[in-house]
Amino acid sequence: MKTISRFTLIAALLTLWICKSYVVWSQTSTETAVATIEKDRFAALVSKDYAYLDKVLAEDLYYCHSNGLIDTKTSFVQSIKDGKLTYQEMVPEDLKVRVYGKTAVITGMCAAKVLSNGQQLNTRFRFTDVYVKNKAGWQMVSWQSLRMP
Repeated sequence: MKTISRFTLIAALLTLWICKSYVVWSQTSTETAVATIEKDRFAALVSKDYAYLDKVLAEDLYYCHSNGLIDTKTSFVQSIKDGKLTYQEMVPEDLKVRVYGKTAVITGMCAAKVLSNGQQLNTRFRFTDVYVKNKAGWQMVSWQSLRMP
């Protein structure tokens, strides 16, 4: 009787391990790739890596800042180049990526230190952004953020 119980326990644990491995594996392909691109984009904002930003931001980008101002790809990147926006630190948290074919929706939070038009902002915000996969790879087409109180 004890042998059957041990066998059942081992089989159950093995089944759980296989199921867990499958779930982790299924979440590590596209979702992980897009999450990495997103984290690298945050890093590129801080390091002013314009080549990376040019690659990952779509030409038709619609960028809605947490204060309600809207930017295009050109105006957003130019505001960084001109020093109107200086991203000093961007720490993304709780990224959740959902993929729907060639579209990925990312939600999360970010702790940020930003110099905006000479004003120091230390803030946290919640965001949603959308990436689309095209010939250039995954590119961000939309950003919307909201400052946390």
